[in-house]
Amino acid sequence: MHGTLLFNDVVYVSDGLIRRADVLIEDGTIVSITNKEELTSLEGVDELLLPGVIDDHVHSREPGLTHKGDLTTETRAAAAGGVTSIMDMPNVVPQTTSLEALAERQALGTAHAFVNYAFHFGATNSNAHLLRQLDSTRVPAVKLFMGSSTGGMLVDHGQALHDVFELSPLPIMVHCEDSAIIAENMRKAKELYGDDPDVVHHAQIRSREACLASSRLAVELAKETGAQLHIAHVTTKEELSLISQPPLLQREEEGCSQHHSEPLVAREGVSDRARVTLEACLPHLLFSSDDYARLGTRIKCNPSVKTTADRDALRAALSDGRISVVATDHAPHLISEKQGGCARAASGIPMVQFSLVAMMQLAEEGIISLTRLAELMCHNPARLFKIEGRGFIREGMAADLAVVERQPWKLSAADVVSRCGWSPLEGRRFDWRVARTYCNGRLIYDKGAFASDNEHACALTFSAQR
Repeated sequence: MHGTLLFNDVVYVSDGLIRRADVLIEDGTIVSITNKEELTSLEGVDELLLPGVIDDHVHSREPGLTHKGDLTTETRAAAAGGVTSIMDMPNVVPQTTSLEALAERQALGTAHAFVNYAFHFGATNSNAHLLRQLDSTRVPAVKLFMGSSTGGMLVDHGQALHDVFELSPLPIMVHCEDSAIIAENMRKAKELYGDDPDVVHHAQIRSREACLASSRLAVELAKETGAQLHIAHVTTKEELSLISQPPLLQREEEGCSQHHSEPLVAREGVSDRARVTLEACLPHLLFSSDDYARLGTRIKCNPSVKTTADRDALRAALSDGRISVVATDHAPHLISEKQGGCARAASGIPMVQFSLVAMMQLAEEGIISLTRLAELMCHNPARLFKIEGRGFIREGMAADLAVVERQPWKLSAADVVSRCGWSPLEGRRFDWRVARTYCNGRLIYDKGAFASDNEHACALTFSAQR
């Protein structure tokens, strides 16, 4: 695709190790890795090569909501952040809940996406019969808003829920919040604080009890049906206990090297049949309810940012294996749409451009290791959804790569590529910066400059044996 590229004497992170090597790329594929030494520290290392980040939870807003973002703007933001593959959510206009709407979005991806892309299919109360008609090689998962959602995709009928779990041939990615609990909490809050309670009450309205009740039900349905369940954006320490042992994804990648850790096997604590994984999203790892007073609705998202204790429990679970994937739930809104309180302000935060540097900062602070960062943001998304040929720096893999440099900097609104033009991270300092991003071997982002077209971007493909 894009000729020959050589990374000479580069330090790269993949498969649980940090190594110095020469990495040769030809026509978009890594063809040779000549390892020289394994490193145990980054002393004296100012540049790293990482697998391109795979973000399984992105809202590009196209079609229908493009005043706040579209596939082009939001995937360019992804590229600027070292993200080379995104999986887009179905709550757009029209919703991706029919085979026709899915085909239309896939065509939009071909035309407009600047990085590799795929689209989740949205479940409703009446479309479970379509799930077995989905092309499992092109669709990563079925997205289920179980108990609460924006965009009218709530699945709240008992039989409809069971049918989705029973019939889906794909992983079921679930937004877990109980709508009845939230509605009662909002009613009480309005009685106390007026029609639009201040955002400081957001975590009490969209409460931990609402999350836990819904997540428990999802796990029970997975146990009953044997469905593969992926709980999106876990926010509470109690939800982490739904998995009694760290879940191990089934590793079936081709070309596994001798350096890989032992094969991953199904070892979930909930059931022999159930396969349950947990996703954490950046807002819940970076912020706590203490930050509402400072940042207001800029950190209003669903599920809500909760206590410092919850944030710290999620951070701990990054390393002990209970969290399998870190994503962003990138959800841009215009700043004018973020005005108001719990009832009126839009929920959602733009995060995809700064997820990698934010996680690198957690690594700098000793919260996670760099090798675990690569597991959470690159390897495990590829394993979980069985993405073909991506997620690792290995011979034979697509050359989706991010180069990060040790360069202290402070984020400002001028850095934001997303159409919304703002970030809740403005003013934060970071020790690492994304310098260059390669997608299928092509340099698509280079210190603020972007490739002139999107010919490098590909539709993600998934193993049919899932």
